[in-house]
Amino acid sequence: MKQFMDKDFLLSSPTAVHLFHDYADKMPIVDYHCHINPREIAEDRKFENITQVWLGGDHYKWRQMRTNGVDEKYITGDASDREKFQKWAETLELAIGNPLYHWSHLELQRYFGYTGVLNGDTAEEVWNLCNAKLQESSMTVRGLIRQSNVKLICTTDDPIDTLEWHKVIADDLTCNDIKVLPAWRPDKAMNIEKPEYLDYLGQLSDRSNIKVDSWSTLKDALKDRMAFFASMGCCVSDHALEYVMYKPHTEEEIEAIFAKRLSGATLTELERDKFKTAFMIFVAKEYNKLNWVMQLHYGTIRDNNKLRYSQLGPDTGYDCINSYDCSAEMAAFLNALSATEELPKTIIYSLNPGMNAIIGTVIGCFQDSTAIGKIQQGSAWWFNDNKVGMINQMTSLANLSLLGNFVGMLTDSRSFLSYTRHEYFRRIMCELIGEWVENGEYPNDEKSLKKIVEGISYNNAVRYFGFDKFLNN
Repeated sequence: MKQFMDKDFLLSSPTAVHLFHDYADKMPIVDYHCHINPREIAEDRKFENITQVWLGGDHYKWRQMRTNGVDEKYITGDASDREKFQKWAETLELAIGNPLYHWSHLELQRYFGYTGVLNGDTAEEVWNLCNAKLQESSMTVRGLIRQSNVKLICTTDDPIDTLEWHKVIADDLTCNDIKVLPAWRPDKAMNIEKPEYLDYLGQLSDRSNIKVDSWSTLKDALKDRMAFFASMGCCVSDHALEYVMYKPHTEEEIEAIFAKRLSGATLTELERDKFKTAFMIFVAKEYNKLNWVMQLHYGTIRDNNKLRYSQLGPDTGYDCINSYDCSAEMAAFLNALSATEELPKTIIYSLNPGMNAIIGTVIGCFQDSTAIGKIQQGSAWWFNDNKVGMINQMTSLANLSLLGNFVGMLTDSRSFLSYTRHEYFRRIMCELIGEWVENGEYPNDEKSLKKIVEGISYNNAVRYFGFDKFLNN
């Protein structure tokens, strides 16, 4: 029997052990999609206790605590941090087979030197150990990033954001070893059906100094903000979509739809989708001009629990997988851009693991010589970033495309301890590749295996996003 989460955790063959320890584990990290707050990096936040690090904003953990019957008081309520930690420890004890169990213990091992097991009985010991450790100077936000060997981070930022904290970080000579770039997330500008949409247009008008009173002026305002984001180093966009849509339309139709919405009238579903199609076509063409990468996240039904949404707001643990198959429209959307040679580098993620093969075949239709692996299938996302989900995603990608060109893992997290997810991913990747080598399905070719493993871990993402111009090494 193997020891619990020892140095060869998830590695069952000599080849897997070699690939991980000699190659994957030594590579730095670029986190090209996350939800951390740049202000906390700028101010080099120091946490008072482990609950602040672990449970603040982590809806993955909140969801499981609710599943364990924990009262909301101990999750998002006014219970003490010690009480909240206790409830999480008691919940974690039952999370056998859940990635949160592995992530939590990897974080305890790597950042706090704790090699035991967290449960209800050990919670006090772990609480005291972690809190004492957090008082050390190396445990600030920047210290945690450095310990994790993270070279570059892309945050998630709205077009109206000032990016003031990115500027503070960029100007701080004590932080020149950590590159923090904005990433463009224009969902609020696209979601024309939202009740707060008109208020948002007012904010966009103020920020761009362009009065947004038509589809044409909306595009002008967005181009203005894109130029500002580009001046701050942005080279990545991200979209949270219900599904990837394509509804044929004319510019005249979109102007009329936009005017209808400005009047306060309710749009039909078709009008909404036509507008969103036009929006996505427009921004994608601009990304192509700017050489930005377009990320498409889809397949989610958000905020299903309306009572809890009214109490807690979005991103609090009430989302689920959408089974809608949008492959035809996704292909049509990419084709519309490809037809005019304006398709940017694109990464496609679906929350539905049943879409793996669909994405794998769609991306193969739009590859070309302008970039290696120009159209990518994104890593196993959200509910799928577990052992089974990662294996299935990489196996499907290998079956249908070139796994060796894969841009690898991202945290998609709000926590500065979550970089162990990269280690988790790399272990699973090395185990999978090692299995193929051990089984005679790929030669034991050291040069090729090194290139593949180091590529997926780090090098491919640096090349694909153009991060090399921001990195000192």
